[in-house]
Amino acid sequence: MTLELRNVAKRVGAQTHIHETNLVIAEGSFNILLGTTLSGKTTLMQLMAGIQKPSSGEVWFRGRNVTQMPVQKRNVSMVYQQFINYANLTVYENIASPLRLAKLPEAEVASRVNKAAELLRLVPMLQRRPHELSGGQQQRTAIARAIVKDSDLILLDEPLANLDYKLREELRDELPKLFAGRNAIVIYATTEPTEALLFGGNTATLHEGRVTQFGPTSQTYRRPRDLITAQVFSDPPINTAKVVKRDGEIVLSERIKWPAGKAGTAIPDGEYTLAIRPHHISPIDHGNGRAMVEGRVLVTELSGSESVIHFDLNGRTWVSQSHGIHPFEVGSTARLYVDVEQSLFFNAKRELVT
Repeated sequence: MTLELRNVAKRVGAQTHIHETNLVIAEGSFNILLGTTLSGKTTLMQLMAGIQKPSSGEVWFRGRNVTQMPVQKRNVSMVYQQFINYANLTVYENIASPLRLAKLPEAEVASRVNKAAELLRLVPMLQRRPHELSGGQQQRTAIARAIVKDSDLILLDEPLANLDYKLREELRDELPKLFAGRNAIVIYATTEPTEALLFGGNTATLHEGRVTQFGPTSQTYRRPRDLITAQVFSDPPINTAKVVKRDGEIVLSERIKWPAGKAGTAIPDGEYTLAIRPHHISPIDHGNGRAMVEGRVLVTELSGSESVIHFDLNGRTWVSQSHGIHPFEVGSTARLYVDVEQSLFFNAKRELVT
């Protein structure tokens, strides 16, 4: 059984919010929608849920055309970044509300509510009302309500964005486990590539209302179909440059070149767009086929565990992201080492060349 979008598109006046989309999402799977703000994630989720109707195309669920079925008749839960709770109900009753509508026995209501409250650290707040909670506690209440409903389709629209760091990290680990073994389809929207990688499952990358790729998260990350997908799935932004593959070398300019390595040897000589993620460029030479480049430091960002260096390389701003503290002065020349085996090459159509 699946959720299937068949040529689904959404237009509002002259604007296209979602371009024609075909997706097949398996039952029991955990799926990520990854894209920047305004890329179309929320609209796509609302089309899946029935909150919005497509301008064209069909939505099928478990072998049934549900395109015109109102959301009230679907067993769907959706949690937004901005929490929505019933102000006049306690936390307990907020969480229990979908179970009350389903007329479940009181013992089962209590069991489900308490289990969800324990997971989301809400047990001490069950008798409070939303106005007595912090923003993070209110969001956790909204997530708990979605969890207890035992929906067929669970849509989570950046639900952890307003939570504190510690709880966000805990829930990133717990959410996939919570839904494991259920027949529900879980779809989680995020702007953060790191979050998609932590969750695993499957990822659909979105850009300007188009799904550019959908598949296992690790595969989508490592083998992006095109340059746009690679850019969506990289934070800090992936480094790019026009290069020439010639005689076993990758040539950025007459003074900046390095051996093609295994990644570049397999492709024919010619012109390409090279892309390499920031964490594959380091101030430390780890050997194993790394190429040394030098660039003028533009910006440095130091945290307790990593260093980010923005530097000029042949007129383009590139970024290095590495573990540890590596202080560089702005305006100085940084010597950095590129792991050439992690290079991605895209042709004139911006498609991955393998």
